[in-house]
Amino acid sequence: MAQEERERVLVGVDGSEASIRALRWAMRYAERTGAVIEAVHVWQVPTTYGSPVKAVPGENFAETGERALNETVDHELAGRKDLEVRRIAQGGHPSDVMVERSRSADLLVVGSRGQGGLKGALLGSVSLRCVTHAACPVVVIRAED
Repeated sequence: MAQEERERVLVGVDGSEASIRALRWAMRYAERTGAVIEAVHVWQVPTTYGSPVKAVPGENFAETGERALNETVDHELAGRKDLEVRRIAQGGHPSDVMVERSRSADLLVVGSRGQGGLKGALLGSVSLRCVTHAACPVVVIRAED
């Protein structure tokens, strides 16, 4: 593939162990294929009784999401310069954002479950929605347990 036609691998990164494993998988894939990785961290404003909280004193969700993404990616790259990792921190519902972004990706990689509850579930709600609605192939990386 020409430089401008490199494969794009979208990977969801929320700081959970499953998402870190998904990022590592995407990095190994990119080593072999020359793909560009787009690491996406989706943050949400908390809700109270179904409505967004108007303000949380001292909290900047966009800044916190970007910092969390950068810390995770920097840790996993460990100074490597041979992989191109684009970092995207975006507000919204994680499954909506990932499905929408999958329209311009060649591959989507997500963890089997992230920061949500129901630890016993095989797939989390985000990974399940991605598998059933993404516009590109999806790889789901299971948590070690």
